[in-house]
Amino acid sequence: MGINPDYNADMNTPLALLNGLTPTAFLAEYWQKKPLLIRNAIPNFKGLLSPEELAGLACEEAVESRIIQYQDKIWRTENGPFDEADFTQLPDKDWTLLVQSVNQHLPEAAELLQHFNFIPYARLDDLMVSYAPTGGSVGAHMDSYDVFLLQGSGTRRWQISAQTDLTLIEDAPIKLLKQFDAEQEWVLAPGDMLYLPPSMAHHGISESDDCMTYSIGFRAPNALELMHGFAEYLQDTNKTPTLYTDPNLKTQKHPAEISQAMIENVSSMLRNIDWTASDVGAFLGSFLSEPKPHVFFDAPAPISMQDFIMRCTTNALTLDLKSQLLFTGQQFYLNGEPLPVPESLIDVITVLADTRILEAGETDNTKYQALAECLYPAYQAGYIHFVDEQY
Repeated sequence: MGINPDYNADMNTPLALLNGLTPTAFLAEYWQKKPLLIRNAIPNFKGLLSPEELAGLACEEAVESRIIQYQDKIWRTENGPFDEADFTQLPDKDWTLLVQSVNQHLPEAAELLQHFNFIPYARLDDLMVSYAPTGGSVGAHMDSYDVFLLQGSGTRRWQISAQTDLTLIEDAPIKLLKQFDAEQEWVLAPGDMLYLPPSMAHHGISESDDCMTYSIGFRAPNALELMHGFAEYLQDTNKTPTLYTDPNLKTQKHPAEISQAMIENVSSMLRNIDWTASDVGAFLGSFLSEPKPHVFFDAPAPISMQDFIMRCTTNALTLDLKSQLLFTGQQFYLNGEPLPVPESLIDVITVLADTRILEAGETDNTKYQALAECLYPAYQAGYIHFVDEQY
C-alpha cells in the first residue's frame, strides 16, 4: 500500500505521516488548533481503489453515497445507491461522488486507518473517499470535526480560511458558506495530506479528471446528542428516579397553569438523578461503539464451540470491518454492548481491541476454553471472523 516505513505506535517517534512530528508534538501543537500541510505524507500512495471500483461501491444498497453537482449556479445532491445509468448521464466536469465508511467495506481502507491510531478509536468516524473530474467540488464549507485530507490519484486544490462569517447559502441541499475568502491555498498531489481542525472553512476543487481524495474524519458528538444518549442509558440501566409524584397536590385557580410547585418538584427530580464516572464510562463504551443504523452483520456458517476452539489454535481472529471494540478500565464494549471478559483474558482482548486482530497462539492452551466462551457469541453474530474467512 505504500505506507511510510517509519510508522510506529510510539507517541514519541517522529512520523513522516505527521511531517516529521511525533504524535505527542502533533497533538500538542496542531490537533484542534491549526492546520498542517504534509507533503509526501505517504510516499508512493496512489490510492486504494479505482474510480470504477468506488462507483461500484456506490451502487450497493448497504453503502452510503452521494453525488453533488454544481450546474447553472445551482447545487444539487442525490443520494445512492446508484446504478450504472446514473453515472453515464453525468456531465464531463463539475460533479463529485462521495462514498462514506469505505473502511467498513474495503480491508485496505481499514488498514489505512490503523496508521492514524495515535488518535483514540473512540474519536474515529470513518474513511470517506471522493472522486471528481476536473472542476468537481462540494463547495466551500466548514466541518465540526477534525479531518485528514489525503490525496490519492490526481490533484486537488485546497483553499482554507479562518473566517468568522459562517452565513450559509439559503435553500442549498448541503451546508455551504455564502461568502468564502481564501487565506491560504495549496495543490495536493498523490501522497500529500492536509490536516484541518474543526471550524476551519475550506474549499477543495479537482484539477484533474482522476482526482480521488481520502478523508479520515473524527466524530465530535454535540452536547445535546450526548445528553439524549446518556438519558436513554440511565433509563435503560434503571438509574433514573421513580415516577413523578405529588401527594401534597393543592387545588389551583387555573387548571391550565403549570404551577410553581410542579416546576420545583420536577427540578428536584432532575437534580436527584445520580450517576458516577463509571456510569459515564459505561455509557461512552456503548454509545461510541454502537454501529450506525444502516450497518448490519452477516453471521458465518454455524460451527460448534469445540470447532471454534480448535480453529482458534491455528487461525487468527479479526474484528469485522464494521465492528468497534472499545474498553474503559477492565470493561469492554463490542458494537454497543458490554463484552464480558474474564480477568485472565484482559491482556488478550486488549490486543484485539488495539490491533483489531488476534493471532493464533496469542494465548496459551489453558485459556482457549475461556477465550471461546468470551468470543464465540460474537463470532456467531458476525462481529468477528477468522482471517481466512472474512472476505
